[in-house]
Amino acid sequence: MAPSDEHDCTFRQESLRLAAELQVVKDRLAALERQAFGKKSEKMPPMGREVRKKRPADPEVAKQRRRDNAAAKLKLETEIVPAPVPDAARCCPACGKDKLKAVGNGTPSVVYHYVAGHFRRRIHQRETLACSCGDYIVTAPCPDKVFDRSPYAPSFVAHLVVAKCDDGIPLYRLEKQYARTGIPIARSTMTDLFHRAAELLAPLSRRILARIGRSPIVFADETTLKMQTSSKKAYVWVFLTDKLVGFDFSPSRSGDTPARVLGDSTGELVVDQYTGYNQVTLPGRRHRAGCLAHARRKIFEAKELPEAVAALDLIRDIYLVEHDARAAGCEGTDEHLAMRIERSRPLMARLLAWARRQRRVHVPKSPMGKAAGYLVRNHKALTRFLHVAALPPDNNRSEAALRRVALGRKNYLFVGHEDAGKNIAGLFSLIASCDANGVNPIAYLTDVLTRISDETDVDALLPDRWRPPPDS
Repeated sequence: MAPSDEHDCTFRQESLRLAAELQVVKDRLAALERQAFGKKSEKMPPMGREVRKKRPADPEVAKQRRRDNAAAKLKLETEIVPAPVPDAARCCPACGKDKLKAVGNGTPSVVYHYVAGHFRRRIHQRETLACSCGDYIVTAPCPDKVFDRSPYAPSFVAHLVVAKCDDGIPLYRLEKQYARTGIPIARSTMTDLFHRAAELLAPLSRRILARIGRSPIVFADETTLKMQTSSKKAYVWVFLTDKLVGFDFSPSRSGDTPARVLGDSTGELVVDQYTGYNQVTLPGRRHRAGCLAHARRKIFEAKELPEAVAALDLIRDIYLVEHDARAAGCEGTDEHLAMRIERSRPLMARLLAWARRQRRVHVPKSPMGKAAGYLVRNHKALTRFLHVAALPPDNNRSEAALRRVALGRKNYLFVGHEDAGKNIAGLFSLIASCDANGVNPIAYLTDVLTRISDETDVDALLPDRWRPPPDS
């Protein structure tokens, strides 16, 4: 007699339990193998590419990009070099005439050359005068310097800071680069200049965090950065708005950092589901908005299962609504919110219904079980963007802002101590805010390094309000 599918006994229950545990072990082993031997990138297709499959690029956008590139090239130093026709070709082969007429200004051929960057040593020959009576002698004052008895101009310090904080170049590489240009500067001297600049500019970076803390919509995230004086992981936190990006360093991942930066402020906070943000998302404080990109990433990890495709398609269609609002020029408006209510809300409802179904049939610790559980547990935060037009559906802006930290982590590996971590976080804030406002960070730092000590209005020197000097 064949056993019935409905047959139930102790051995069957034990078999099912062991099968579930075995599947979890297999999933963990596969993840470890990918981490140890596979490609480091998850190779998840970017959402922009997925959207373009349904919404081809607008030709006008491409034309505008070409116009912007042409405008950018106008900043490049240009030299026009006459290129005459060779003597052998200056005679017409048809009639034999050798007096040819010029046609317009000729045909331009553009060739880009590399001219090695250089520094300039400027010697200020300070005049010294003396009176014949022998009781008076005077010397012209020293030129403006960032630090007393330092031969390095503000522009040099600015270049040093931007090279490390924006380009991720460690100081030992800069030491070799400077030596090639004729400046044999010691690494210890560069370290001293870097930290003295950070301390001088600290009022600006603190002010950036203070202004972000009062903003109605804040994006936040955190990543690790090794501290040499501790065996534990330290963390760099990022908080940003539309025009300002602020970084803060902490030797731990506790919720004290977001509590200190955001305080009792109200509004919206776009973050992942890390519990460190719970202190600032209590009732009466900020509303927590989730990240749909995190949910998509978890679903993608279970992409081998056919049911994952339906969820990925739903998320793509949600982003199509965002694309259409951006193309219509109504992003963040009531019209955009109406589009979300009409189109995105049903899609999110279907996605959550899909997650509840998958949660019932998959082991909680399996990739699909984790993805479905993430959606169900955090559905309130993940659907917050359906109620506030200015909120995006994800926290990708914060993750993008942390790339400069990740780049530095790969190159200069660590910071020496907590004060050094706070210094580099402060300089990250200024340079990232410059990038957010289209400001050249070297020109900005060159100017504010000489003005910060005498400037009483700190807000006027922040990157979103700074104006270059008239003579620059």
